[in-house]
Amino acid sequence: MKPEAITKIIHEKETRLQEVKRLLTDPGIYAHPGSFTGLTRERSTLETLLDSYQAWNRTFIDEKELSAMLNAEEDTALRQEIASELEALPAQRCEAEKRLLPLLIPQDPTDSRDIIVEIHPAAGGEESALFAAEMFRMYQKYAERRGWKFSLLDQTSSDLGGIKEAVFSLGGTDVFSRMKYESGVHRVQRIPSTEAGGRIHTSTITVAVLPEAEEHDEIGIKSEDLEISTFRSSGPGGQHVNRTDSAVRILHKPSGLVVASQQERSQLRNREIALRILMAKLLEIQRVNEAKKVADSKRIQVGTGDRSERIRTYNFPQNRVTDHRFQVSTHNLPGLMEGDLDMILNPLFEEVSRRFLEALSCS
Repeated sequence: MKPEAITKIIHEKETRLQEVKRLLTDPGIYAHPGSFTGLTRERSTLETLLDSYQAWNRTFIDEKELSAMLNAEEDTALRQEIASELEALPAQRCEAEKRLLPLLIPQDPTDSRDIIVEIHPAAGGEESALFAAEMFRMYQKYAERRGWKFSLLDQTSSDLGGIKEAVFSLGGTDVFSRMKYESGVHRVQRIPSTEAGGRIHTSTITVAVLPEAEEHDEIGIKSEDLEISTFRSSGPGGQHVNRTDSAVRILHKPSGLVVASQQERSQLRNREIALRILMAKLLEIQRVNEAKKVADSKRIQVGTGDRSERIRTYNFPQNRVTDHRFQVSTHNLPGLMEGDLDMILNPLFEEVSRRFLEALSCS
């Protein structure tokens, strides 16, 4: 990794920060709440990046200054003290670099948004449904670790304690920027609890991570494009749910998308949730179409985020989790399943950053 590549990005970010600050001082910005919110988020992101860069760049300045002091100093005790400080600099630089690199990747405008996550079993029958339930629990625990707000939107259970579907939202700081790499096919290899023969089975689930739509998004849902129906809920909620048609299903005719919600007792609340999920799905379609127009993004893209792409394998007999996009692995599968998702995400972010900087250096 070349420091010149980082410096080039930083100069561009400093210029952009000054422009963002200028835009935020314009009284007219308050007439556009969406733009004001977006610029405020961007300012915070840019300031964090520049602070991290200063900490990283400081190690080079300190190295130069300490080397000069070492060459000029004659006192033995002082020379040892200076030499000790010099020896500590590589470790300090490494830590500063780990904080800086993920911030250098071009920001997706939706990185700071809240998200809706969908988990579905795929291949593997009941074992797939059981693993889907474990992943659902893992994401809940990860949200707790990061202080994110978790809200269950919809869930359908299987006969043996697994799930046929789970839909939930996560809200907090940089939710989408961390969770977007979870979209795709997750494969598990283990001996199922339902398997008497003790053979290792391979099952899969799909995970979709969708940034939530906001007021200023131009999605354009027309009432005549929606076909809304109600049905009797089979979910939790007791006798009241089962006696009323509180569940809501919405068909978006132009796209063919169908969403449903039966988690709440109120039909109105279920309708709101279903529309919220629909908006997120339509926004994702827009994002994917726009990304396809940007050819350069293919150089640094980490997967497509498509549900058909196998992104990760959880091998229980070998206590190993491997992310196939960059062959990043960890050998603490129990810890990850208890919510320590950062043990696989952090190395992935570092590798994404390095590849981006390599591509920048060669351009």
